[in-house]
This record gives sequence, structure tokens and C-alpha cells, in this order.
Amino acid sequence: MHDAPYPCRYLKLPMSFDTARIEAELDALLRPQWVSHMNTGYYEGGWRCLALRSMDGDAQNIQVIPDAEFRDTEALGQCDYLREVLDSFACDKTSVRLMALDAGGVIKPHRDRGGAFEDGLARLHIPLRTQAAVTFCIDDDEVHFSRGDTWYLNADCTHAVYNRSPDTRIHLMLDCPVNPWLQQLFDSSGFVPRAPAPYGDPAINDDNVLDIIANLRTAGSAGALQLAQRLEDTHRDR
Repeated sequence: MHDAPYPCRYLKLPMSFDTARIEAELDALLRPQWVSHMNTGYYEGGWRCLALRSMDGDAQNIQVIPDAEFRDTEALGQCDYLREVLDSFACDKTSVRLMALDAGGVIKPHRDRGGAFEDGLARLHIPLRTQAAVTFCIDDDEVHFSRGDTWYLNADCTHAVYNRSPDTRIHLMLDCPVNPWLQQLFDSSGFVPRAPAPYGDPAINDDNVLDIIANLRTAGSAGALQLAQRLEDTHRDR
């Protein structure tokens, strides 16, 4: 990982779990319950999911819609220890899924907009079945998420996954709205946040701000002119 103060693309958190107990519960979950990920253009090989918390309580519903109400699924009801794992996180949980990537599978480079801690979302991975040959590529970093440990992934970064092992990789993935407990956990683990966007919108930067100002002035509405002036003031002061 880059040394501080480089903002965290990923972070290992001080929470680890009993993988032997998890293995027993994974074996009890019937394979037909799992569904292939719907974003078929995002991956090669087999990428299957099973929801433990979903919008309607259906274990095969892996869609995520902001501000939806999430409920435990029947699959989670089969897993006493996994419920203990979830309860150990003193925060709300929205989507919770088991994610299985088959041997040789690839999740292609992509970004999940709004998927960063700074956006109010902690996306946590707990590898349940994995090997050293399973790696994430997160921007310029390649890293293996160790088995039984808890890892934060800044999903707003460009990331990909490569399973170069001979076995299926399974992760437990939790989406957790940031609360004071998570903030304290991250701070104590050495979390380094990204710097605030200087222009208020991460899509606006020094390379394109002058063009955006010109377009806003051309639009000519009161709101556009007000925003153009604010961007111009910020640019002048940098």
C-alpha cells in the first residue's frame, strides 16, 4: 500500500473471523440458490452471487438501488455464524452478498461511482475461500485480500479481480453506510481520506474548469453565471 498521506484505495481492518465455521455454513448453502451476476459484460468465466440481505428479502435478488429498504434473506437464516459476523459490525448493513468467482475467472476493470468511504459508503470484503493467486488490481496496486480478514475497498477506484487459482474464490461483501463507529474504526486503522474536490464536483479539475466556465457563461442563466463565477474564483485562488 502507498505510504500516508496517500488516500486509501484499500485498507485492512482489525476484524478477523473463524473460517472453519464459515466453511461449514457455505457447504450447507445449496448451489442452485446462487445466481450469475447480471452485468455479464463486466466479467469472464463464472461470477455468481447469493444475497444474505437484499431489497425484498429474496436471496436471488442482487440488485442495489439507493435508499431502498434491505432485509435478511432465507439464506442468511441458514447461517448462524455469518449472522454473528454481520452483528459484529456496529453499523447498518444494506446489501450483503456472497460473491463467488470461478477458477480462471476475471472481473474486468470498472468503477462503482459513489462507492468510497468519503461518499458515505464502506464496502467491506471478507474472503471466505481464497488463495494467494487471487488478486485485486486497484488503480496501480495489486493486492491479495487475506482469508478471514476484513478489507475495505474504495470501489470508486478502477478495480479488477483475477482468480488465477484452481479453485472458486468466495468473498462476503457488505455495503455499510458510514456511522461514528465505522469512522472510529477506520481512523484507528490508519485510514487516509482523499482530499475534498477543489471545485466541489470530482468531475471538475484544473484541466477542464476553464472550458466549463466558458460553457456556463454561454448558457447565460442566472444559476449558470453564479456557478461560473464561483468556479472562476476558486480557480484564481489555487
